[in-house]
Amino acid sequence: MRILVPVDGSKVSQAAVSFIASRVSLIGSDPQVQLLNVQLSIPVRAARVVGKDVVRSYYMDESGKALKPAVNALKKAGLAASTDYRVGHPGDEIAAAAERVDADLIIMGSHGHGAFAGLVMGSVTNAVLARTKRPMLVLRDSHAPKTDSLKVGVAVDGSKYAREAVRFVIRHRDLFGAQPQIVLLNVVPDFAGAVMPDMAGIALPAFSADEVEAMQSKAFDAAVAPMRKLLDKTGIATESVRLAGNPGDELAAYAKKKKLDVMVMGSHGYGAFKQAVMGSVATRVTAHCATPVLLIRDA
Repeated sequence: MRILVPVDGSKVSQAAVSFIASRVSLIGSDPQVQLLNVQLSIPVRAARVVGKDVVRSYYMDESGKALKPAVNALKKAGLAASTDYRVGHPGDEIAAAAERVDADLIIMGSHGHGAFAGLVMGSVTNAVLARTKRPMLVLRDSHAPKTDSLKVGVAVDGSKYAREAVRFVIRHRDLFGAQPQIVLLNVVPDFAGAVMPDMAGIALPAFSADEVEAMQSKAFDAAVAPMRKLLDKTGIATESVRLAGNPGDELAAYAKKKKLDVMVMGSHGYGAFKQAVMGSVATRVTAHCATPVLLIRDA
C-alpha cells in the first residue's frame, strides 16, 4: 500500500503519523509511506534580497523541522518512510504528489471547526479533496486507535460510490487490523413521517406501519445485500445496521454512540464549492462527530 502523509509539524499532522504508527497489521504488510512537507513561497522581493542559496537553505531547514519528528515516530514503530518537500500551494502540491507516487491513500489531519464552508475539513484538506480523486482519510482527533483491529462503519446506499468504498476495505484490509469489526450502515427514508391531507384538509399518515416497514426493508436489502456478498467472499465478518432519517445526522450519531474508529464513505465530490467538495452527507458526518472519515472517490 502506498500512503502519502502531508506533515507540517502541527498536532493535526502528527495525528496522521500517530494513526499509521498504531497500525500493527499495516506495518507488517510493509507499506510504502511518503512524508511530504510543503513550504509556502517566500515573496519574490525578499528572495531576491537574500539570494537563492539562503532561500534554499531556509526551505530545507524548515521542512526538516516538520519531517524529522514524523520520521522518528514511524521508525520507532518499525516503519521506514521516505521524505520530500515542495514549495508552493499546499493543496496543489499534495494533490500532485499523490499522483506522482501513485498513492493508494492520503492521510491528513484536519483542524476543521464546524459546518461552515471550508472550516468543516480545513482549507488545505478541502483544497486537496477538490484536486484529487485519491482515497483520503481525514483525522479530526489527535488520539490514535488503542487497538490494531478497528471498529469500522461503512456507509452503503446502493451507489457505485458505496461499492468503491467496500472494495477499498477489501483491497486494503491490513489498514483496519487483523480482525476488524465491519458494520455496513444504511440509512433508509423515514416513510413514517409522510402525510397526506384528507377531504377536510387534515394531515393523515400516508402509509401504515406495515407498509413503512416493508418499504424500509426493501430499500435496506437492496443497498446492503450486494455489499455483504462482496465481503462474505473474502471471509471478512460483517454485521448490517439499518438506520432511518437524515443520512448525515444518523451516520454521525451512530459513529459517536458506537465509538467507531473509522467511518468509510463513498463520495461524489464535485469541486471546491462549500459542501459540494465531499457531498452533503460526508460533510454532515464530519461536521457532527470527530470520528476519522475515509472518503473514497470514484476513480
